[in-house]
Amino acid sequence: MTDVKLTDVAKVYGGKVEVLKNIDLDIKTGELVVFVGPSGCGKSTLLRMIAGLEKISDGTLEIDGQVVNDIPPSQRGIAMVFQSYALYPHMTVRDNMAFALQIAKMPKAEIDAAVNAAAEKLQLTEYLDRLPKALSGGQRQRVAIGRAVVRSPKVYLFDEPLSNLDAALRVATRIEIAQLKEQMPDTTMIYVTHDQVEAMTLATRIVVLANKGIAQVGSPLDLYERPNSEFVAQFIGSPAMNLVAGEIVGTGAVTTLKVHDGGGTITSAVPSLPEDMGAQVNVGFRPEDAIQSDGENYAYEGEIEIQESLGEVTLIYFKRAAPEHEPVIAKLPGIHPEQRGKSMRLTADPEKVHIFRNGVSLLYR
Repeated sequence: MTDVKLTDVAKVYGGKVEVLKNIDLDIKTGELVVFVGPSGCGKSTLLRMIAGLEKISDGTLEIDGQVVNDIPPSQRGIAMVFQSYALYPHMTVRDNMAFALQIAKMPKAEIDAAVNAAAEKLQLTEYLDRLPKALSGGQRQRVAIGRAVVRSPKVYLFDEPLSNLDAALRVATRIEIAQLKEQMPDTTMIYVTHDQVEAMTLATRIVVLANKGIAQVGSPLDLYERPNSEFVAQFIGSPAMNLVAGEIVGTGAVTTLKVHDGGGTITSAVPSLPEDMGAQVNVGFRPEDAIQSDGENYAYEGEIEIQESLGEVTLIYFKRAAPEHEPVIAKLPGIHPEQRGKSMRLTADPEKVHIFRNGVSLLYR
């Protein structure tokens, strides 16, 4: 039973360059927590601080109730899977997986049992006597994961383990990691990725990092359905959430909004206060929640500039009045006839319409 707790953790390089600050996070036993965020936000740095590969500048890190700030990596009870496989090319799969246990001078019978058990979990049994060069990229990454599994660590750390694989292998290996987690329900895992699909499908909770700190923590669907800020709303989901400028023209349990840029009037299930009347806000709706509208209530009306037919969905991009504005996108199910150059109105269910004021969701003020 291993919890990981970070309290007011910070990372500063050279006493001047602040990378992370005020990181408070409590990871419970059995969770698979995924760190996501834009490039340079510090997600890999945070993982390396937990591993002991980077020194913590301030705050405390506890693993299994013990403060480990000054404890070396080898004594923290962690195992790390890196982006590169880092396998020994002259060793068989069996020897690669057994190497750390041999260094620890474990009895041969225990080593063999641990390697065979890990190989069975990862479907590597038939490859144990092969060299890494005789394996595919996905199989090599499974060997790297197996090398961590045999050590039975308290915490598994994954640093973008699938980024070197092609699309098909990423999907297959992602499923294998999910199956591995199912086989070890009490194991704590921390996973860094830039891939939203990995985060949404694997995570118990997602930690979104931005501006040197934590932007939001929650289950994948919490972050998707109830983002606390414009940043999280546009970072989670692909294509990103549409944001159009508007004004609150009706308050209460249901909020009425007038959209300025190419829009009409639309309602949102987000409640508002009487003092919100007339407030300038951004109205958000996801491309997949957009519905064609023929009525007077609509979120956006514009000329279709680009249409992408993907078979299962059709992506429609609208021309914006100002070139600096991001295009409004509709993600319509199925195949649609070519409509480039035509005008279309979009609306959305009130439950799917978000309201942001000064970048913050009205749900979280």
